[in-house]
Amino acid sequence: MTLKEHLEVLLNPLLEDGNCFLIDILIKASKTSNKIIILVDSDEGITIQQCTSISRRLAKQLEELELMTDPYTLEVSSPGLDQPLVLPRQYQKNIGRNLKITLKSGDAITGTLTAAKDTEISIELPKPKKKSKTPVDESALLRTIKLEEISKALIEISFK
Repeated sequence: MTLKEHLEVLLNPLLEDGNCFLIDILIKASKTSNKIIILVDSDEGITIQQCTSISRRLAKQLEELELMTDPYTLEVSSPGLDQPLVLPRQYQKNIGRNLKITLKSGDAITGTLTAAKDTEISIELPKPKKKSKTPVDESALLRTIKLEEISKALIEISFK
């Protein structure tokens, strides 16, 4: 079992306590120590206290099981806005927000997330800025995208 798999097994009961879910585990090795970054979230948003609690309980288990023989740093945090959405649950949490999506085909789409299911999302594209002589068909501005077609999806930050 790899270190990442061990960490997932140890994290599952810790995350269920606070209704949290695991997004990713990153292990960055350097010459002096390893850095373990655990990205977690919840449907309501995760607090610093929840991250601290998960970190302390996980660190205690790592010490007891002696999984880490080399020096390491453990960091438990929520994904920042610069982190792409990867799980269907993250899309559901961000309904109503603007996304910038890069498809595996290379196309880029920007719009408002209007719905999210386990296999697909719906995006409302922005209305054209120039007024056209023919009215815009509202249904043409709605686009459904399968999650498997998405290469990267980021939340667009607006300061308006």
